[in-house]
Amino acid sequence: MNNSKAADLVSGSMVMGAREQDTATARGFYVMECFDADGKLKWTAQSKNLVVNVGLKDMCDKYFMGAAYTAAWFIGVYGAGASNNPAATDTMAAHAGWTEEVPYSNATRVAATFVAATAANPSVITNSAAPAVFNINAVGVVGGAFLTSNNVKGGTTGILFSASDLQAPGDRNVANGDVLNVTYRFELTAT
Repeated sequence: MNNSKAADLVSGSMVMGAREQDTATARGFYVMECFDADGKLKWTAQSKNLVVNVGLKDMCDKYFMGAAYTAAWFIGVYGAGASNNPAATDTMAAHAGWTEEVPYSNATRVAATFVAATAANPSVITNSAAPAVFNINAVGVVGGAFLTSNNVKGGTTGILFSASDLQAPGDRNVANGDVLNVTYRFELTAT
């Protein structure tokens, strides 16, 4: 008697084709307008921001983890530098690429009063309805701006969200009696 064994071999493979993916892009801009004591526009500047690592972490923690939330944000300015250079690793305690300047009479860093975000793509949040107003009381140079959760001028605590150098021609002069208006615009885009 001959015994025979039969075996079936079944194999399969799946080839994944390209499919649509959702991505989100975040970007922000600072717009500065400097007016002289007579209310005449001296200069204007717009610059893209860098959202630093602790800012990204703060967004994720607060939105997805429900971590302690603060809606209090403040704008500060930093001064001239041969190479003002915000880095992704900057924090309020350590930011070697720039130094905060306080040539203004406001008692604290100026509040960023945001309006509700738009329900669109991109979704935008801004303080353009109420720009941060710095009352300049000294001759100085402004090289950039930053957004933080701490209102203390020169303070080194709180969350640094973003920082931005002024684009070409770079640093700008301010003088006693000037008013510096700073608007921040942040947008999330789904593509």
